[in-house]
Amino acid sequence: MDNYGTILLVEDDQSLAQWVAEYLTEQGYTTQICVRGDQVVGHVKELKPDLILLDIMLPGQDGISVCRELRQFYQSPIIMLTARDDEMDEVIGLEVGASDYIMKPVRPRALLARIKAALRLSNDNSENKVDDSIIQVGLLKIDTQSRNVFVDNVEHPISSAEYLLLQYLASNAGQVVSRDAVFKATKGREYDGLDRSVDVLISALRKKFNDDPQHPEKIKTIWGRGYLLVASAW
Repeated sequence: MDNYGTILLVEDDQSLAQWVAEYLTEQGYTTQICVRGDQVVGHVKELKPDLILLDIMLPGQDGISVCRELRQFYQSPIIMLTARDDEMDEVIGLEVGASDYIMKPVRPRALLARIKAALRLSNDNSENKVDDSIIQVGLLKIDTQSRNVFVDNVEHPISSAEYLLLQYLASNAGQVVSRDAVFKATKGREYDGLDRSVDVLISALRKKFNDDPQHPEKIKTIWGRGYLLVASAW
């Protein structure tokens, strides 16, 4: 049977964890379960998974702080699971470096689609890395090798998800890019009509780069068309 990669599932609901693990195993993934947040880092360093499914509510250490800690050394996809329809969970999760999120109750096919998209995007990014490649838009400079972002030579730390979005917008500076195009480039999948994560990330980037959310000049939302990074505003 083909092995499409190794997944670490961090979920303290053992019945849920078991059926998700069994389903993913049937789909060709090697899946291991961790039930405590304070054990995740050790598991990741030992297992070196291709992707992590990370619940937010965990004993020992919550998923948000786990994700923040993981992003100090782990660059592969992290998909967060949350039972609460709470936009703050989405905002905080994306800000600390989650690649994507999915709401509980988990729908098997939807979960599998998110996993495939995240892994495909991760593989594409790894294959397309270019040494010493710099994107320069006005005073904005993006080092695509180190993933560092500078404005007027001052570094601005941003999350992995924010970086992917900013890199794509900067690569298309001066052009309106559709929501579907943004999702394909940054999520590896098409927009499903419900996902708010790009809007959350746009808001986060505006905040970090002092772009007035009421009257943005650097990153604009063009209603009915998509998003625009305005080159002259940087």
